Amino acid sequence: MATLLHRLGLASVRHRIIVTLAWLLALVAVGVGAATLSGSTANTFSIPGQESTTALDLMKDKFGAASAGATVQVVFEAPAGQKVTDPANAAQIAQVVGNLGKLPGVVAASNPLDPQAPAVSQDQGAAYSQVSYGVQPSEVTDDQRAAVLSAVDAGRAGGLTVEARGEALSNPADIGGASEILGVVVALIVLALTYGSLIAAGMNLLTAIVGVGIGAAGIVTLTGFVDLQSTTPILAVMLGLAVGIDYALFIVTRHRHELRRGLDVEAAAAMAVGTAGAAVVTAGLTVVIALAGLSVVGIPFLSEMGIAAAATIVIAVLVAITLVPAILGFIGHRVLPRKERAPRGFISGWSNLVTGQRILSLVLAVAALAVIAIPFFSMETTLNQRAAEGSTQAKAQAVMDTRFGPGVSNPLLILVDGPNAPARAADVQKQVAGLPDVAFVTPPRPSQDQSAALITIIPASGPEDEKTVNLVNTIRDQVTDDAVYVTGNTAVSIDVSQKLNDALPVYLALVVGLAFVLLVLVFRSLLVPVVGVLGFLLTIGAAFGATVAVFQWGWAAAAVNAGSTGPILSLAPIIIVGILFGLAMDYQVFLVSRMHEAHAHGATPRDAIVTGFRQAAPVVVAAATIMFAVFAAFVPEGNDTIKPIAFALAVGIAFDAFIVRMIAVPAALALLGRSAWWLPRWLRWLPELDVEGAALERKPPAPVPAPRHAAPENEVPADTVASR
Repeated sequence: MATLLHRLGLASVRHRIIVTLAWLLALVAVGVGAATLSGSTANTFSIPGQESTTALDLMKDKFGAASAGATVQVVFEAPAGQKVTDPANAAQIAQVVGNLGKLPGVVAASNPLDPQAPAVSQDQGAAYSQVSYGVQPSEVTDDQRAAVLSAVDAGRAGGLTVEARGEALSNPADIGGASEILGVVVALIVLALTYGSLIAAGMNLLTAIVGVGIGAAGIVTLTGFVDLQSTTPILAVMLGLAVGIDYALFIVTRHRHELRRGLDVEAAAAMAVGTAGAAVVTAGLTVVIALAGLSVVGIPFLSEMGIAAAATIVIAVLVAITLVPAILGFIGHRVLPRKERAPRGFISGWSNLVTGQRILSLVLAVAALAVIAIPFFSMETTLNQRAAEGSTQAKAQAVMDTRFGPGVSNPLLILVDGPNAPARAADVQKQVAGLPDVAFVTPPRPSQDQSAALITIIPASGPEDEKTVNLVNTIRDQVTDDAVYVTGNTAVSIDVSQKLNDALPVYLALVVGLAFVLLVLVFRSLLVPVVGVLGFLLTIGAAFGATVAVFQWGWAAAAVNAGSTGPILSLAPIIIVGILFGLAMDYQVFLVSRMHEAHAHGATPRDAIVTGFRQAAPVVVAAATIMFAVFAAFVPEGNDTIKPIAFALAVGIAFDAFIVRMIAVPAALALLGRSAWWLPRWLRWLPELDVEGAALERKPPAPVPAPRHAAPENEVPADTVASR
């Protein structure tokens, strides 16, 4: 692999104009596609083939688009001592409802004071109107959302409290906010400090932006042809930007090392791609395995997220091994700082301390992460997104819970389909009315052609309560008619959450197994991959623990602008596991490959750890700092789906890089000694993946012919570089 990548790097730097123009052309092409072909994205989650999802499709056919379309509940609360049925208040409600029914996109707005279908609290202190759209939540436009909120604001003029909630008000994830720009600025500062050169830092960041721009624009273009979740583009941007910067960082760092050894620009760039580039390809492959592996769980929206993010990683790898060496050819020796810094004594001292006090270091690292992971065992998941505190959605939910009960805002629906549906639905109503946790059951509502009937059940508990989950399961167990379906947002959430929870162990076993095999091939060792995988388990436990403490328990929630607290979004754990595993293995490959390289050159086990650590740790620390900044930037201003994912990735990267890879891994490898690099005889037939460039050292590449023209002004003769 090293030889092949060396040739690719040499070709890229020699034909740098063509390579650069090709990447720029690709960026322009997908940018035009995104601007002209993009469509809308979805911000609801469902799994085709499940009972609740099948029922929603049937409801749309039997009862019209409004029955399964987006909804908003507009809640009215009378001042203290008054009732919503008082003449003045009733007139105000009627006026607001009339205005709601005329809004763009609205197909119906119910009157809560209609005697035929009242929606008034028992104490008559509150009422709510159901506003229905003929489209799915993702298809409700920003202008339509703004129109609803304007009507709600206008409704408050008469003295009533008027608030609104519902999935139609959910905003899709946005890309390019101020906090994300701050993350990029932090990355640029870290790069400048690491390189000691603004030119090198700017080049690194620019190539990463080109890669993530192509990936994100390509995904946005796809939204015109396939339905994608609104979080998919922003997840790809977040991940693609982070790894794009890091992968270029590893290539450029090795390139600078080769320049200092005396190689000319082209030879140094080729050698960097052949050595560090091999580690980049291996690391990128582990991330792709982890992300593409999301497809095996059989959840379409999760597969789409994984494949889209994996494609962005592939682009980042290709940019690193082609565009980066091409740009390095343009920059020449200006990639080096004017004044070299003194050797990093702290890094050497740290590695000697950790390997010298290896038992204490390992125990402290494991204990610290284990304590942080404790909240993980209390993690709860849901598909219902909580509104930010102080928002109109949160205020409306509070009124609904207080005045009507926690189950009213998220009712269960029972769809009875087929011949004689109204009569069968009446029997079903009698069956479920006496079940535990049922507060109220409405009479069956038949479809226009009498081929279906709909029953609404108001649970006595909230949508995230275990009693509601048990109620859904009980209805499905006791009502054995195959043409009777339990659905509604709460039922969909329960179904998706259960599917995700069941899929997580299978997915984790798959990606860990595949990555373990890959690491065995890379390091030709059994124990090094074991150390890497166990380190990841510590990382993921601590990341989940911190996320639960902040986003579920509310600890320091204001500090990160968490917005709302409660159960973690159901899809977050499996996404976090996939991304963090790939990135953790990145650091394992980059760090341990330099240790393996030193060991292969004859260093003793401890000296190999110290040497490899001294060479790789500064770059890993810089890479982790950049990745932390990029992920953390999506927390304060992200939407409720992205915030906990970005937070878990940011703290997970910090735990993995600064505790696991900087302390636990070198301490564990020092404890293992020579056995760390042991491979059983019966496995020595395995192919060798050369990620350290050993083949290039055994057979040095042919010398680069001297150019016929004079060297560019920005290039310095090799002997000058060597004498620095």
